[in-house]
Amino acid sequence: MEENKVEITKSDQMESILTTHQVPKRRQKGGIITMPFIIANESFERVASFGLIPNMIVYLMTEYNLGLTKGNNILYLWAAASNFMPILGAFLSDSYLGRFLTIGLGSIVSVLGTVLLWLTAMIPQTKPPPCNQLKGSCKSATTAQMALLVSSFAVLSIGAGGILPCSLSFGADQLAKGDNPRNARVLRSFLSLYYASQAISIVLAMTIIVPIQDHFGWKVGFGIPVMLMFISAVSFFLASPFYVKQKAKRSLFTGFAQVIAVAYKNRKLTILNKSSSELYHRRKNSCLIAPTEKLRCLNKACIIRDPKLDITLDGSASNPWCLCAIEEVEELKALIKVIPLWSTGIMVAISFSQSSFPLLQAKSMDRHITSSLEFPAASFGLFTIITLAIWVALYERVILPLASKIRGKPVRLGAIQRIGIGIFLSCMALVVSAMVENIRRRKAINQGFINNPNAVLDMSAFWLVPQYCLLGLAEAFNAIGQLEFYYSEFPKSMSSIATALLGLGIAVASLLASLIQSTVDNLTSRGGKESWVSKCINKGHYGYYYWLLVIMSFFNLLYFLVCSWTYDPCTEEGADEGGEGFKEGQELQ
Repeated sequence: MEENKVEITKSDQMESILTTHQVPKRRQKGGIITMPFIIANESFERVASFGLIPNMIVYLMTEYNLGLTKGNNILYLWAAASNFMPILGAFLSDSYLGRFLTIGLGSIVSVLGTVLLWLTAMIPQTKPPPCNQLKGSCKSATTAQMALLVSSFAVLSIGAGGILPCSLSFGADQLAKGDNPRNARVLRSFLSLYYASQAISIVLAMTIIVPIQDHFGWKVGFGIPVMLMFISAVSFFLASPFYVKQKAKRSLFTGFAQVIAVAYKNRKLTILNKSSSELYHRRKNSCLIAPTEKLRCLNKACIIRDPKLDITLDGSASNPWCLCAIEEVEELKALIKVIPLWSTGIMVAISFSQSSFPLLQAKSMDRHITSSLEFPAASFGLFTIITLAIWVALYERVILPLASKIRGKPVRLGAIQRIGIGIFLSCMALVVSAMVENIRRRKAINQGFINNPNAVLDMSAFWLVPQYCLLGLAEAFNAIGQLEFYYSEFPKSMSSIATALLGLGIAVASLLASLIQSTVDNLTSRGGKESWVSKCINKGHYGYYYWLLVIMSFFNLLYFLVCSWTYDPCTEEGADEGGEGFKEGQELQ
């Protein structure tokens, strides 16, 4: 008894000591404290990147003596790379590097890219000499000079490929702690703040960076993005000790490749009984009993040849390159099924990529707001952003409730309907662009400026505003409709693919836009004729080029109608953990 008393006394003393001198608990990683650093990293990167884009065609034409078509082709390739690299970045992040390392490397590379571009403005030897206006001669840039310029664009694209696909998911990682309802609310607040910061970044780029380039030149105009990129990188690494750093896991892209490879290996096998143990499930309690009948050739990827060799003791596939789960097969099927409708958005993205033409039009028109205040030619894209923001804000809160009240029943546009409206509006934006350009060119000829591309016409540049507003509405319907469509048709495990498809569409559109403009330039300049897309805006026929895009957009609208009519929504049979999403997709139609 005495020994027990002594032990109890000792334990009481120990508890007393620990209570008096408590060992500080190790701080839990993640949480709200990391949010400002992640948002700052993305926001500063976006301001810097979008600040470089609007005036870049002017920089290439005036500083590198490039023609409109060649300059545009470089920008199209830059846009294609910038939208393709995030897909590669997402794959590397998911499979090998993890999100923290991918964002960190992307931030450092982005700083290097802006420094390289800034050097082209700072060092005279990196550019060809200015054109001799008296002799009318211009020296082309050397191979080394063009290599430095293109390298800066390539490095910027690689940097964007590290930051863009990971920032949002990395922020969500910091808040994903159990099932606490408070965390869910914080996560929703983070998402809202993240997207708001994106819109604000674009506005700041067009209202601050672009005017600085116009008034203080390229040295200052490209120097500020360098500082912003540096702040972006530093702000991200400052919070490194506080981040939750998830390890790399299996990538969806790898899973898709595995399904195709295994289905090809098993192409000569036959599935005897779809609902038997002959087929492999990722989880025992999966909602998927059997694979769907569509694209049946892929179903052979989940045939179990030998249970002892193909499946481990814990129920997983011993070699994913020899056996895939039904869930993986259905994920690939869901992706393949949306490709036709996805492809209809490419022409919409092509219409958005024609930013160089309106810029040159605006520079040739009267941009005065007052006698002393002039609107920057490269900032007219603000009207697209403002229209998009106003529509998104009013759509759910004002327009739908009002329409429901008028009709006496709930009104909601389906995702596919919104995609179609966006395609129609983008076509109308091109029609307006063609009409305004025809009027502008006629005035230029009447005022005797056909040989003077730098002359300012007696015509307000704000005639360009309607086409920008229509493009904003087209973006609000088409892009958001596409995202809603993908999220409703895909399982939850494929949510990251939705944004990847949008980026891939823009990348393909940029390549096709380059091909279209080059083809038009080559065909219309034969026989010594002036090209439709001439460097001299008043000699060219930009209006004809717009009408060509209108015709292509019209055929794209017909193609969309066929795709939407033949599209068969995913059924409940094909849904796993994303089953609710599949049902929602049908309701939206």
